[in-house]
Amino acid sequence: MESLSTNETTSKDYNGDSVFENVVRAPDVPVYAVMVAYSKDPSPVKLNLGIGVYRTEDGKPHVLNVVRRVEKLLLDDLSATKEYLPITGMEEFNKLSAQLVFGADSPAMKENRVTTVQCLAGCGSLRTGADFLAKHYHQHTVYLSQPTYGNHPNFFLAAGLTLKTYRYYDPITRGLDFQGMLDDLGSAPSGAIVLFQVCSHNPTGVDPTLHQWEQIRQLVRSKGLLPFFDNAYQGIVSGSLDMDVQSVRMFVTDGGECLVAHSYSKIMGLYGERVGALSIVCKTADVAKRVESQLKLVIRPMYSNPPIHGAAIVTAILKDRKMFDEWTVELKAMIDRIIHLRQQLYNALRDRGTPGDWSHIMKQVGMYTFSGLNAEQVAFMTKEYHIYMSSDGRINMAGLSAKTVPYLADAIHSAVTGINS
Repeated sequence: MESLSTNETTSKDYNGDSVFENVVRAPDVPVYAVMVAYSKDPSPVKLNLGIGVYRTEDGKPHVLNVVRRVEKLLLDDLSATKEYLPITGMEEFNKLSAQLVFGADSPAMKENRVTTVQCLAGCGSLRTGADFLAKHYHQHTVYLSQPTYGNHPNFFLAAGLTLKTYRYYDPITRGLDFQGMLDDLGSAPSGAIVLFQVCSHNPTGVDPTLHQWEQIRQLVRSKGLLPFFDNAYQGIVSGSLDMDVQSVRMFVTDGGECLVAHSYSKIMGLYGERVGALSIVCKTADVAKRVESQLKLVIRPMYSNPPIHGAAIVTAILKDRKMFDEWTVELKAMIDRIIHLRQQLYNALRDRGTPGDWSHIMKQVGMYTFSGLNAEQVAFMTKEYHIYMSSDGRINMAGLSAKTVPYLADAIHSAVTGINS
């Protein structure tokens, strides 16, 4: 038989419709659509307050000095290799990450009841946890706060879990709807999974007090609910790494089980390195070992094993007292600056006589302010002032600077006085 040439095969076999002809265009991911729109805007006064990245006074992503120093040390380390990590990641990284969350003196740590695996930042940690629960936990209903981080539903839906919500934010007070939260969790079925944000709640900037956390803990344990903590902003609220995870430690101290997804994107500025960890606190050391064995089977077909570089940076900082202290000083300076920016924005709106009560800017905490601006007002600010932010009114306070606060205040004043909320 005469063989066909490449050209003959192409013209004969590949001249029909695409096999993907029925694929429909998916909607843009909102926060990344904002990024693209911002990047294409030629305006010299444009302002990006969308995605949660800490920026300098010049509007550039901030790279911590201690991170730069560690990277130089890693570059000069001739003993370092690029060998594959184990499925669970870098062992020392996992141990230090667990200690950062639970405390070195945690009974759960000392009793080997915690299993920790390195994952691809907070998102990868949440998705890994979701897949594990879908395969090995009897209850497949997950409760999320209303509102919550836009990607949260995706992790659990992709794992085949069912979503429900619990009340969290009160748009009237622009604070916590604590009673609504308790009522909704109180009516949840026994064993339901509840996702909590440890601190610096995204998108609202509203966190429960420690007293309220204790009431939440008692309700969760009495109902037999399973808490899953998203720990993306440890240290971002108070500047204290220990204070900001007291909620998690309450749940661990009582001897119960929980999951914690931990990220270094915000707290070390390692956004693009995708560094995080998933910890699961179990009843016994034996259970923890079995859980780890199954986490390996979740990770293996997903990404096989995690990358080295980001975890090496984190490990170097966490294990060296001098570097650790340098990191905490830089982190505290970042938080103090955000708090100062909150005060500046509040003062600017007050001085302009902007209609409404803006005290929530000072009461809310962490990286975000849930401004109360509606989608129409946000669209107005984008069109007229080239200010890019989430349509729900969330402002990334860490994207502001002393010189851009007055400009933002002018835009908000114009939007509020010109468009009814």
